[in-house]
Amino acid sequence: MSPVFEHEIRVTWGDCDPARIAYTGRLPWFALDAINAWWEAHLGGDGWYQLEIDRNIGTPFVHMSMDFRAPVTPRHRLRCAVWPSALGTSSVTFRVDGRQDGTLCFEGTFVCVFIIADEFKSQPAPPSLRQVIAPHIPAA
Repeated sequence: MSPVFEHEIRVTWGDCDPARIAYTGRLPWFALDAINAWWEAHLGGDGWYQLEIDRNIGTPFVHMSMDFRAPVTPRHRLRCAVWPSALGTSSVTFRVDGRQDGTLCFEGTFVCVFIIADEFKSQPAPPSLRQVIAPHIPAA
C-alpha cells in the first residue's frame, strides 16, 4: 500500500456555529472535499468533475457513516487522511479520518457506486479506475 493521502482544509469562522465549533453539516462536506482531492491527486485533473464530464463515470454515494470524536474549530488546520478501504464489483469505500493538532476529530466511511453518468445506470468499476484504486487498499 502507498502512504495514506492527506488533504488539508482551512476551517474558517464561517464554518462555525454559535458554540464556536464547526457546524455538524460541514464535517461531511470536509470529508467529501478530501475524497475529491484524493481523486484529483490520483487521476490528475479535477476529480469528480473530470470523471463525470470527461469519462462519463458517476460515483453517487449510497452510504455515509461518521463518528465525531472531538470538536473541529478554526484554531488549527484540519488534516484529512483519505484512503480507499474496499473495492467491490461496482462500488468503492473510502475512509476519512480528520485530525486537528494531532487529535482525531472524526472518522468516516463513505461508499459510492459506479454508474454510467449520462444514463444514471449502474456499471462495474471500470478497469482503469480499479488499477488506480486497488494499490491503495490496505492489506487485511
